Amino acid sequence: MKKLAELHGDQVEFRYNLNPLGIEESGPRQGQWKEDWDFADMKWADIVWTNNISNWGGPYTARIVGKAKEFGKFVHFDTDDLLTELYEGHRLYQVYKDRKLEEITKFIYSNSDLVTVTQRKFAERIKPFCGGVLAVVKNAIDYDLPCWNVPKTMPPRKNVVRVGWAGGIHHEEDVKEFAGVPSMVNQKVGREKVHWGFFGAPVKKTGQDEWQFEVWRNYKKILLRGFRGASNWQIYNALAPDAYGGIYSRVDLSIAPLQMNAFNDSKSEIKVAECGRYKIPLIASDVGCYDETIINGETGYLIPPSAPKSEWVKVMSKCIKDPKHVREMGENLHKITEEYFDISKVAKHRLTLWEESLGLIHGRDDNRTFNTEWTFDE
Repeated sequence: MKKLAELHGDQVEFRYNLNPLGIEESGPRQGQWKEDWDFADMKWADIVWTNNISNWGGPYTARIVGKAKEFGKFVHFDTDDLLTELYEGHRLYQVYKDRKLEEITKFIYSNSDLVTVTQRKFAERIKPFCGGVLAVVKNAIDYDLPCWNVPKTMPPRKNVVRVGWAGGIHHEEDVKEFAGVPSMVNQKVGREKVHWGFFGAPVKKTGQDEWQFEVWRNYKKILLRGFRGASNWQIYNALAPDAYGGIYSRVDLSIAPLQMNAFNDSKSEIKVAECGRYKIPLIASDVGCYDETIINGETGYLIPPSAPKSEWVKVMSKCIKDPKHVREMGENLHKITEEYFDISKVAKHRLTLWEESLGLIHGRDDNRTFNTEWTFDE
């Protein structure tokens, strides 16, 4: 939003509100509606834009859509998680089922004027539920931020390839696709030729849910299965959003193992945008839309989801034995991401989508300014 305001401030104005419906956030009335709430930001806006499910829950998110429509506003719902076909292995599967988020999401799709998702397969899966415009808007990154400009660090030894995996707390089924592979690659190429970095472990905080640490303990058991001798791996803590990109300054080759299921097959290729910025090729499961940018031997490699782990070992070993090939693929991917995933270059398309969806380019002044209220889930 800051980027759109910076580049196109003569055409669009934003107000940003985490609690547009006026729910009591603390005190004895926490969770109840404020009696004197006037919905000022929502009434001010031409477009009410919200994304995913609010931290206040599914019913709250649905009410945003309902109130906006009540005030005659154009509603834009943006999402990058398929909640209509969640797989049972997802850590929050039962929570989502109990809270009926699938039904709530379908309601939001049906009543929004514009629904945007991040890739074509996702769009095809939710098309039957959408009552308005459905569009694919690719994820993009603000490459001007400091964390996407951290100088690349040198590996500890010459010709050592640093392999990196970055993941959150919902990948227990996905890492099974890569179980034991690091150990097998070590045996194939020699552990002195490779270093494994696993990024995203939670930082211990008072009151934090223990299950997050349990998840990472499971990751470690799965990923490091079969390890013997001196360790050539390290687990790194998660970084804040404004520092996250810097992890790639310590990586030469990135991996994205994914289980084949509808949820994963609807994921965006944001990891492509992240890796390409730092000239890092990506080896990924051929799931989702990675096939739009990853070409075998040119920008990385795609591993068929049905392939045995020996295929991962074969491709990883080939790359680790040839650091020059890794660098060349990274350069190729960088050229693509600089053109198509830099938000400064593609933000204008989001503005165009609003204009077209609102009908502003048909019989109206193309330079008309409109107001947007934006809410989101943190």
